Amino acid sequence: MIRSINTLLVPIPTIREHKLACTVMREQVLVLVHIQTEDGYEGWGEATTIGGLSYAEESPHSIKTNIDTYFTPLLLKEQPASTAKAMQLLSLHISGNRFAKCAIETALLDIEGKRLNLPVSELIGGRVRDRLEVAWTLASGNTAIDISEAKQMVEQKKHRIFKLKIGSNPILEDVAHVLAIKKALPDCRITVDINQAWTELDAMQGISLLQAGGVDLIEQPISMRNQAGLKRLKERFDVAIMADEIVHDPQNAFHLAANHCADVFAVKINQAGGLKAACLIGQMAHLAGIELYGGTMLEGPIGTAASAHVFSTYPSLNFDTELFGPLLLTDDVLAQPLDYQNFGLTVPTGPGLGIEVDKDKVYHYAEQGGIALPKLSESKKYTAES
Repeated sequence: MIRSINTLLVPIPTIREHKLACTVMREQVLVLVHIQTEDGYEGWGEATTIGGLSYAEESPHSIKTNIDTYFTPLLLKEQPASTAKAMQLLSLHISGNRFAKCAIETALLDIEGKRLNLPVSELIGGRVRDRLEVAWTLASGNTAIDISEAKQMVEQKKHRIFKLKIGSNPILEDVAHVLAIKKALPDCRITVDINQAWTELDAMQGISLLQAGGVDLIEQPISMRNQAGLKRLKERFDVAIMADEIVHDPQNAFHLAANHCADVFAVKINQAGGLKAACLIGQMAHLAGIELYGGTMLEGPIGTAASAHVFSTYPSLNFDTELFGPLLLTDDVLAQPLDYQNFGLTVPTGPGLGIEVDKDKVYHYAEQGGIALPKLSESKKYTAES
């Protein structure tokens, strides 16, 4: 039985400004779910998004409010016997809220894996790879700084795939920035993420120039509402076009795959609505001949570990992953950081998520962030008896 559920807002500064077309990040507010059971197990999940409501329809505060107000009382009352039954219960009674549902499912799978002494990857299909190559996003907005940063990453064997965030400047200015970096890093794969900032006409001009300059992948150049436009761009250009914000739950992904709207799907566990949903999207894309990219909402280490378990199960992952979120933060909430080396991330092998959360640090950050919470040992809020 579930004994208690705590939802925590954990703000951690970033190591530098992270500029997107829609916002500039200086800190990341991790939304962490901590579930404890009557038989002594505990699990952790994460529902982190980017830049409040500037990126997605769920914000850190709305996620916490909805979990506390709707998810937690329902789960404590009904006491579902498994993760699958819990998610079925939530789907029946709560519409949308994909990020919040992902956090709950992750924490329950963490508990289930610990109880069965199995990694989460083995509960959601079975891993076929133990290591994931990880891209790094260059988002300072300054060409010289980005080039210097990238060269250091290559020399230190941290990253050799780079994503550039553009779309907030005039097209020709952004393209010049990208092509200068591509020229300076001829042996590195370069992805450009426009975060929906261009019109379809803008995209025709911009992608033409980027393709001629040797860019390897174009991510979500136009609005996610323009599905037909994305398909037109995919058919017009040779450079791979990747769908990101437009990829939501499995049903939505099925329609995108059936209509051949993109060459590549960026899959994010929060955006998909959970780990099992993200696995299903990956399987559908594979069957439709669509390549896969392991995306991120710039989660901390808990969400990143969960994502790694999912991506380790994909039959093919030819465009690798972007699981660098923890490396963007000035502090870690794990007792032992995730294993990043030799351009990639090792998928944890221990039971559940295979990580140990530093609970004292998590609750300290939550309290410092202005959220009034009881001490961990004294927590009586949202328990099965309340």
